[in-house]
Amino acid sequence: MHTILVVNAGSSSVKYQLIDPETEARLASGLVERIGEADGRLVHRSDDGRSEERSVHVPDHTSAFSAMVDAFERAGTPVMALGIQAVGHRVVQGGSVFIAPTRIDDAVAEQILDLGSLAPLHNPGQYQAIVAARQMLPEVPHVAVFDTAFHQSMPERAYSYAIDAEVAEHHGIRRYGFHGTSHQVVSRRAAEYLGRPLESLRQIVLHLGNGASMCAIDGGRSMDTSMGFTPLEGLVMGTRSGDIDPGALLHLLRAGYSADELDRLLNHESGLIGYTGSGDFRDVRAAAAGGDAAARLAIEVYVHRIRHYLGAYLVELGGADTVVFTAGVGENNAALRAEVCAGLEWFGIRIDPERNASSASGARRISSHDSRVEVLVVTTDEEAEIARQTRALVG
Repeated sequence: MHTILVVNAGSSSVKYQLIDPETEARLASGLVERIGEADGRLVHRSDDGRSEERSVHVPDHTSAFSAMVDAFERAGTPVMALGIQAVGHRVVQGGSVFIAPTRIDDAVAEQILDLGSLAPLHNPGQYQAIVAARQMLPEVPHVAVFDTAFHQSMPERAYSYAIDAEVAEHHGIRRYGFHGTSHQVVSRRAAEYLGRPLESLRQIVLHLGNGASMCAIDGGRSMDTSMGFTPLEGLVMGTRSGDIDPGALLHLLRAGYSADELDRLLNHESGLIGYTGSGDFRDVRAAAAGGDAAARLAIEVYVHRIRHYLGAYLVELGGADTVVFTAGVGENNAALRAEVCAGLEWFGIRIDPERNASSASGARRISSHDSRVEVLVVTTDEEAEIARQTRALVG
C-alpha cells in the first residue's frame, strides 16, 4: 500500500494524517501541540480505534516530528513500514509565486519562509515543520499545497486593490484569498454529486467555520473570493472582524492603539466573540434563542454579510448553477442555511425545509424540486485534497 502523510503545522502545533490516496481512508491521525512550552501534548489515533494521549517534551518542530515517529512505533506501525509515498504540507500563503502544488527543495522552502511577511502567523511555523519533516523523512518527496494557489486564476480586476500601484507592487498588496484547498475539493465534489462536468458549472461555495470565506467559481476556476490580502477580509468569523473601513483602523491608531493591539483586536477579539464573548456559533445561537439581544444582532450581521457576498457573486457569475454550504457551521446549522437563502426565490434559490432539516451526512441536496439553483451541503476535506494533489504531483 502507498500512503500520503499530510502535515498541517502552525507555530506551536503539528497536525498529521496518514491517508490512503486511493480510498481517502484515514489510517492514522494525530496532533502534537504546545511546541516550545513546558507542557507539550501528543494525541495519536490509529484506524483500529486505538489511541494514545500523553505529555511530551517538544521544544521545537524537530522534536515534535520525533514524537510523531515514536507514536507510530508505539502503536505497532513503524514509520518505515507505512509505505509513505510522499509528504504533503499545507502552506497558507504562496503569494503570487506558487500557483500549483510544488515539490519542495531547499529553494522552495526558503521562499515559503520569505513569504512569512505576508502570513506571519502561519508560514514561519510551516517552514519549520517542512525542515523538520525533510530531516525525518529524507527519502520521500515533500510537496507544498498552498491555500492561495486555487485563487491565482482570479482576474486582475478581482484581486487588485485601488491603492498606489507602485506601493502595491513593492509590498505585494493584493487579494490572495484563502481556504482555496477547501473551495477546490468542495466544488469538485458538488459536480460529482450532480453528475455534471465541473467545467460546466457556475458555483458559489460558502466555507463557514470558525474562519469563513466565500468563493465564486466558474468552470472549476476561482473568479473571486471574500478573503483578501490576509484571512481577515470578508465575512464575519468566530474571532475575526471581516470587512471594516480602513479609516476606522487609522482612527484607532491615532487614538493610541499599537499595530499589535489592532492585530489582537481584529484577529482574536472581534467577530462573534466581539459581540457575545463566544466565537462558537452554537453558543451564539443558543444565547439568541434565550433572548440575548447581542447574540441576535451577531447572527443578523453574520447572515447579512454572507448575503451581501452572495448577491455580488450572483452578479459576477451571471447567475449560479449551485450554491454550496460547507465547513462546520455551513454543514451543520440548518437554521443558518435557511436564513441565508430566505427570500431569494427570485434568484432561483428555493430551500426545501424538510431536506434542509435532515441530519444526513455526506453530500446532499437541500433545495426544493422547483429551485432553478441547486443548493447543496457538501463535506469539505482539505487533508484528502492535499493527499490527492500530492500524489498527482509525485506520480
